[in-house]
Amino acid sequence: MAVMVRSRAWLLLAALLAAAPAAARDCVVLLHGLGRGEGSMLVPAAVLAREGYRVVAAGYDAADGTVEAIAAEVVPRSVAECGEAERIHFVTHSMGAIVLRAWMEEHQVARLGRTVMMAPPNRGSEVVDALRGLGLARRVVGPAGEQLGAAAGLPARLGPVWPGVGVIAGTRSGEPWSSALIPGPDDGKVSVASTRVAGMDDHLVLRATHTFVMNHPVALAQTVAFLRDGVFARDLDAAEALRFLFDRGPDAGRGARARGALPPTPTRHGPP
Repeated sequence: MAVMVRSRAWLLLAALLAAAPAAARDCVVLLHGLGRGEGSMLVPAAVLAREGYRVVAAGYDAADGTVEAIAAEVVPRSVAECGEAERIHFVTHSMGAIVLRAWMEEHQVARLGRTVMMAPPNRGSEVVDALRGLGLARRVVGPAGEQLGAAAGLPARLGPVWPGVGVIAGTRSGEPWSSALIPGPDDGKVSVASTRVAGMDDHLVLRATHTFVMNHPVALAQTVAFLRDGVFARDLDAAEALRFLFDRGPDAGRGARARGALPPTPTRHGPP
């Protein structure tokens, strides 16, 4: 299993694993991004487990086939691993969102909860278009990644998402060559505009990179907030997110609802 997280993410992981809940009624399926593995979702897995969720980290290889083929294998298998959970939520990174959307086009999840998509190429990526133009797309990103172009890729053919979807976009890029190909603010791989999708309930923009947004403290805390409330916590700052993640008080390990570490999020009115 490929593990691609920074050293500071491992420090965060160790702290989060210090306490874990005894039982879990809801399940969260994690779907990683292109060219990654289950290990890239270790930190969100630890955060969600601490909050009382059963976590299923799904793995796939983008070189194994098309997005549709990957979705047909990985999504139902992961849902089955949730067993008799009261609700089944999803947290995705990058292409994981397109894998889930492709499967949901033709299927439904019984007891479906909420979904958080981090840095999803919901309208495709110009970086893939550039690779395709050079004849390098399949070699660099595989057959599934090749489908993620913005011009005529799979995302453009997918319909609106289901109720209960929140999207987190990033605006920090350490890849100037790829950002030069992308119009508007971007995370190095996907523009903020491309993360938006018809039917979503909420949309949040953070100063985070595409590669490591799933380890960003605010993204992690906001994921917990959305799964709990169905909207993002607009007033949550970095200091509050860190206090929540590293809270080791007497109620640690009992979940955010029990500790009250995250304030209740008021219902938001109007379009995201």
